Amino acid sequence: MKSSVQRAIRAKVLETYPRLEPHIDELIPKKSQLDLVKLPDRVSLYVLDAAPLFWQHMDDPLVPHLKVVHAFPSCFKKIRIDRGAIRFVLSGANLAAPGLTSAGGWLPEKEEEIKEGEVVAVEAEGKEECCLVGMLKMGTEEMKEKKKGIVMDGGHYLGDGLWRMDLT
Repeated sequence: MKSSVQRAIRAKVLETYPRLEPHIDELIPKKSQLDLVKLPDRVSLYVLDAAPLFWQHMDDPLVPHLKVVHAFPSCFKKIRIDRGAIRFVLSGANLAAPGLTSAGGWLPEKEEEIKEGEVVAVEAEGKEECCLVGMLKMGTEEMKEKKKGIVMDGGHYLGDGLWRMDLT
């Protein structure tokens, strides 16, 4: 990609994930070559030296690859699913509110509410690393009220095609 496009993507990353600012030069060095890989279903994958960094469906927000979330875990908003939801998430099922509102799940307090359309990393009860990242269809306060419904469809999870993709 042209350097002007790379600068725009870098700025978009910082706008979407302001907590990444201290790490942006490590994540996307200024003199590096960022590549765009077009995937099926209008998905764009931004790659640096064969390492996937972010993906984007059409004009949706940039979503970090799970390897980026694992490298910089404190830079992303998080929610947690209970043990019972783990196997469903890792098999590609939509994320549903009951897995977040039950005893092992966790949602942020009202002051730190995550709104519909925001990108969130999903931790699993009893596990160290996030297992899913994607865009919410429902805000966290609405999840707490309704306690049912699909809160994220799609997303990028451990073991999916994006995780296994070899770009070398």
